Amino acid sequence: MGPHPHGWWIVLHLVLFVFWLGGDLGVFYSSRFVINPALTPPARATALSIMSGLDLAPKICLVLFLPSGITLMALEPHGASAFGIDLFPWWFVTAVWIFAAVWLTLTVLAHRTHGQLAAVRRADLFLRFAVITAMTGSGVYALLAHEPFGVTTNPRWLGGKILLYTLAIAAGLGIRMTLRPFGPAFGTLMTTGSSEPVERTLRRSVDGCLPYVWLIWGSVLAAAALGVFKPGAAL
Repeated sequence: MGPHPHGWWIVLHLVLFVFWLGGDLGVFYSSRFVINPALTPPARATALSIMSGLDLAPKICLVLFLPSGITLMALEPHGASAFGIDLFPWWFVTAVWIFAAVWLTLTVLAHRTHGQLAAVRRADLFLRFAVITAMTGSGVYALLAHEPFGVTTNPRWLGGKILLYTLAIAAGLGIRMTLRPFGPAFGTLMTTGSSEPVERTLRRSVDGCLPYVWLIWGSVLAAAALGVFKPGAAL
């Protein structure tokens, strides 16, 4: 059958999946050292630096999943049209990439400044809630409509994939909220040393993120499986 006409875009999508999940595994592993009271504060600070550095990769991958996925939807012959109108023209795909570039910039700034810039933090949150709202609507529509966007190949797998991506974004926000007490507690650890209240806050903050972490891992893996197997899709 020859090479796939859009193979490099598929490779990009897969690379984003690998770095997202692999980076998250690294973050999880290094977090165990951050909350280990048997280690010295400097050692735990080093572990936190490693964890923070690793955490940037999944954040980047999460953002770029959106434009790379839209690009594949525009390139693949899915019949994505309604009333004879192409739903993914070049200008729309370009606009999505520009939106993703702005979102990525805010994400990196928020990460590098540890959320200290209020304007950046608020703008990033606004974009994430906007994406969650738009993607939830699109995913539900793709699941429920008889021929969503005029597609006749039963693309309900795509609706599921969109909703799983949305769930991963929402879980990331859950992690962000759960970690709010972590920064002040770790600052206290570095300035005045360890104490039971400090250690309890650190453990509660990090371990409280575990359900959201597992949700992200499950969502990313399930989305990858849907993208590969496309269950129920008609030829």
